[in-house]
Amino acid sequence: MARDILVTGGGTGIGRAVARHFARQGDRVTVTGRRLGPLKELADETGARALVCDHTEPDQLTRLLGELPEGIDVLVNNAGGNTGFDADGRTDLAAYARDFRANLDANLITAALTTKALEDRLAEGGAVVHIGSIAADQGAGSYGAAKAGLATWNISLSQELGPRGVTANVVAPGYIADTEFFRDKLTAERRDQLVAATATGRAGTPDDIAATVAFLASPAARHITGQVLHVNGGAHTTR
Repeated sequence: MARDILVTGGGTGIGRAVARHFARQGDRVTVTGRRLGPLKELADETGARALVCDHTEPDQLTRLLGELPEGIDVLVNNAGGNTGFDADGRTDLAAYARDFRANLDANLITAALTTKALEDRLAEGGAVVHIGSIAADQGAGSYGAAKAGLATWNISLSQELGPRGVTANVVAPGYIADTEFFRDKLTAERRDQLVAATATGRAGTPDDIAATVAFLASPAARHITGQVLHVNGGAHTTR
């Protein structure tokens, strides 16, 4: 049976791969993002529905509700990224506060606001999947702090949604190639270091993450909730 899927930040990279995966399964997919161009390209390719929305803005989320189905089976909170790459280089305290808050807004507040806006539409037995990061365990300043906050917030979210049979989990990627994450600022030397840190000897791909998201949204994962699932080739290990 086809499900209704919402993927935020779905125009490029991991979000695009996730949307493609669900569309190939025959699900009804809606993708959102701030840029219409990439969203339209994906919609033309997959048949997904493309809607422009900045998920840091409550007013835009409220308007988005009028465009979405009455029930959402799977919510994928993918919108985000390290906004530090876009900083203007200022180092005064006001700039530091602005840039720190930007990462919190992009990576934590977006997920919280979107999930809150849709909480009454999440279908019984459905799934919420957030895209976290290896940075939550290895640093990366305010970006890592935001992703760590996302994982901790998800614990209480899973407890709130659990009685309805809705699961809530975090997929935490390591280095993933073929995305816009590094804004073309990743040097070849740094890329080699990131790959060398893995046990598998390769960079991750957006499809690696999409497959993991799809598993967490599948019938096979109905008793998995409140978890962080690391997908990093062994660059960060847990027990």
